[in-house]
Amino acid sequence: MKKLILTSLFSALTAAVFAAAADAPAIIPAPQKIERHPGAFQLKPSTRICADAASRDTGEWLAAQLRRSTGYPFEVSAEGTEGDCILLTQKDSNPALGAEGYDLSVTTNGAVVRAPQAAGGFYGAETLLQLLPPEIFSTVVVSNTGWKVPAMEIEDQPRFKWRGVLLDVSRHFFTKEEIKRLLDEMALHKLNTFHWHLVDDQGWRIEIKKYPRLTEIGAWRKESAIVAPKGGHLHPAWADATAAVYGKDGRYGGFYTQDDIREVVAYAAARHITIIPEIEMPGHSIAALAAYPQFSCTGGPFSTDEKAGVNHGVYCAGNDGTYEFLQNVLEEVFPLFPGKYIHIGGDEVPTDEWQHCPKDQALIKREGLKDASQIESYFIRRMEKFINAHDRTLIGWSEIRQGGLAKSAVVMDWIGGGAEAAAAGHDVVMTPVGECYLDHYQSTNQAIEPRAIGGFQPLNKTYTFEPIPANMPPEAEPHVLGAQGNIWAEYIASFQHVEYMAFPRMCAIAEVTWSPKASRDWDDFMRRMQIHARRLEELGINYRRGAITAPEPNPFK
Repeated sequence: MKKLILTSLFSALTAAVFAAAADAPAIIPAPQKIERHPGAFQLKPSTRICADAASRDTGEWLAAQLRRSTGYPFEVSAEGTEGDCILLTQKDSNPALGAEGYDLSVTTNGAVVRAPQAAGGFYGAETLLQLLPPEIFSTVVVSNTGWKVPAMEIEDQPRFKWRGVLLDVSRHFFTKEEIKRLLDEMALHKLNTFHWHLVDDQGWRIEIKKYPRLTEIGAWRKESAIVAPKGGHLHPAWADATAAVYGKDGRYGGFYTQDDIREVVAYAAARHITIIPEIEMPGHSIAALAAYPQFSCTGGPFSTDEKAGVNHGVYCAGNDGTYEFLQNVLEEVFPLFPGKYIHIGGDEVPTDEWQHCPKDQALIKREGLKDASQIESYFIRRMEKFINAHDRTLIGWSEIRQGGLAKSAVVMDWIGGGAEAAAAGHDVVMTPVGECYLDHYQSTNQAIEPRAIGGFQPLNKTYTFEPIPANMPPEAEPHVLGAQGNIWAEYIASFQHVEYMAFPRMCAIAEVTWSPKASRDWDDFMRRMQIHARRLEELGINYRRGAITAPEPNPFK
């Protein structure tokens, strides 16, 4: 009943806005060019989808989306291009639009999506869906709806090639079905890179057959930081979440089998999303060391439990067995993830254990290092050679610059250094903590919000984020691959909570990374979000309604 009342109030609030803007496209993220024409193309039970061989998969996917809400058959064939047809083709496409660009033409007789490659055709189909009434995203058949697509011409391509989202599954384990749901939500917004944070102190989430204790021991713990704030407000939707994160045996956690990984990777690929695995090293590795303490400096004991005391989860860099262990792990990771990049973390690595470890002190002397502060750089460079030998590229957080950046490494900038790395010829992904950390509070009134790690990141702050740093030399700008939003799960106890933290801020990330900088317009974005919110509701996405209906002032603008 409460959800029904909230939905009714929101629908009433947005009805006037939607009516007033019915003729204005409300596409998220905004396309590069739009030219509106009179009239509309109406879907009917007889409407077909015509797709050439290269576009067949997208045609089948689009047909399934349209059948779900319209109830129409939408037969898919390679025949016919005239009248009452949605044509998906690579023929006569514009090569200048690149791998992810497309042209969409809608007339009163039909619609045509032309794209040089399959990814662009898929994004054109996503745009076509957003031109229909929001009910097209309903999960059940909707009656008495005029399924009209306004006539127009759209030419579109992304500004950046890395448009990403990180989900931390180490601190809170999410099922493969929940991961698939997030991938669908990313695809709707033309986001193309899923950063899967599989390993950290709190849990090891990927099966490694050579080292079974990684999941037998490292994937489970007794304690969790997910608790309701003392005396504070816990949203009713998550009232039972604290209890739900524990299994019947009292342990908390889980992991993905290698078959699970393959299934999710294939699901992502069908939506033109590349998955980047993160295997943390040389720090944030308590879960691994709890299973194999011989690769630490101290030999343990180690525990993944929150209340077990301070454990420095740092691999011993002076132990050759450490590298053999990690290389064996990666040799099982490589075949599971066909993408170019392997993320190795590299952040927040304490050096005190290296300062007192005889093996690490011997390493310093043997390699001519200044002191323990240069050990991480040595560690990263050594692992980079192995990763490069397998035709992959190492990527790590800002801290991998300390002591000297590995030759071909990519920097994921969360605390600075991206501009300097780009100027030195390294590719970078911008994800600054102040604008792109979607686990931060969305209101200054924290009492009405679910518990978060801290900070204040309203929608407007994310939307006004510019991935090209102001101090970056123009010649270095091509090294900015793009940006991503990060969802860390220290205080996130359910996927419903993930959605609340991600949306609508993930919509802003999508527009920042896809749409031209010159088209960025907060007022127009908010107009479009009134309509886009109805799509999110049809899909059952638990977005934060207050960010759209009553946005909080942004003091950082």
